[in-house]
Amino acid sequence: MPKSKEFLSSSESDSDCDEPKPKKKKVEKPKKEEKKEEKKKEEKGASGGSAGEKGPSGETMFQLSRMRYATVSEFRGKVLVSIREYYEKDGEIRPGKKGISLTLEQWNSLKDQIGDIDAEVKRQ
Repeated sequence: MPKSKEFLSSSESDSDCDEPKPKKKKVEKPKKEEKKEEKKKEEKGASGGSAGEKGPSGETMFQLSRMRYATVSEFRGKVLVSIREYYEKDGEIRPGKKGISLTLEQWNSLKDQIGDIDAEVKRQ
């Protein structure tokens, strides 16, 4: 036997459903002129010689290329030097999975070997 299709009153449950859900705001995209200026700033920062900028978490960030930064931060009382790729989400720049964080001991070891590494790069 088929069951009857009865209309259930919405007043019995889920009275919250009558209100429409708020719409998400779209993030405004920069105009072409603003994009060009932004690219120039990124290229200028990638050439080195620029002072570090403060990142969203308070770390000092040095831009290496478009979305790759070297940062100096503190974690659990230890200073870390990181080289990491970043991505943009909701208008914010966030650190990605690809990268490495070095302790001060590791950073100093890398600095001591830079001459040898640079010589090997030139040989290639």
